[in-house]
Amino acid sequence: MGKKLTVYMIDGTEYGPRLSEIGNWVGKAIYSPRATINKIISRPEFDNPGVYCLKGDPNDEAFDEKIYIGEAENIRTRLKQHLSDPKKDFKEIIFFISKDELLTKTQIKYIESRLIQLAIDAKTAEIENGNFPKLPTLHEADISDMEYFLDQIKLILPVMGFRFLISTSIKQSEKENLSGKKINIEIFEIKTKTFNAKMYESDKGYIILKGSEAKKKLSASTTDTYRKLRRKLLETNLLVDEVDKLVFTEDTIFSSPSSASNMVLGRNSNGFTEWVTKNGITFKEVQEKLNN
Repeated sequence: MGKKLTVYMIDGTEYGPRLSEIGNWVGKAIYSPRATINKIISRPEFDNPGVYCLKGDPNDEAFDEKIYIGEAENIRTRLKQHLSDPKKDFKEIIFFISKDELLTKTQIKYIESRLIQLAIDAKTAEIENGNFPKLPTLHEADISDMEYFLDQIKLILPVMGFRFLISTSIKQSEKENLSGKKINIEIFEIKTKTFNAKMYESDKGYIILKGSEAKKKLSASTTDTYRKLRRKLLETNLLVDEVDKLVFTEDTIFSSPSSASNMVLGRNSNGFTEWVTKNGITFKEVQEKLNN
């Protein structure tokens, strides 16, 4: 079932501050580039308690963004502290509040803790938080409400350009949910004399299966983009060293068949022809058959 997301451009420009709401949700999101915060910081939303995310350039270029997640009883006060802190070199901010102003301190801390853990598990961004707060104790009904609130946050974040919760791998719980559905999944393989990898296509992307193997060394012609991707996979332990090859420790998501085959073969490649079924039919041929 679809959802209606309303985005209001506060100053009427495509790159300026924005306000976002989802139909029948008590929450509200306010986004702003750092350069335009002073235009909107006097708005009443900044007086509310809430959870916020700061985005900046990563220290490790293997990642696309650096994220700091925090909570505050007064967003304006906390934001001014960050703006005056030379160590907080962020470019964009997004924060989430409740329109009914009924979020308690404990509920906010719950959302903050869950966001940090989800961000760590996603292995997508560089997480700047030095402390990782434990989940506070909430009643069962409050937990249900906060998880729903969190689900809406997860919908809004990528729309606003914050991609740190988009996971790099498929979690076991997601696999269990998938296995309960009767879905025909075509498995594709890349086989060499020294290693074997398997991949399938899903609505999340192109998934290399846990246990798949990859060539240890990258060729000299491998582009910088794929060198960064390989380093990210190694740093997040999605790829681990096993003597003469690398092994995937989780079902790992790729944006294209070629990015997946490049990581397996250790060189620039065309994933549409490298990945084949057990009968030797290429991924390209399977796609052409489906589209005819």
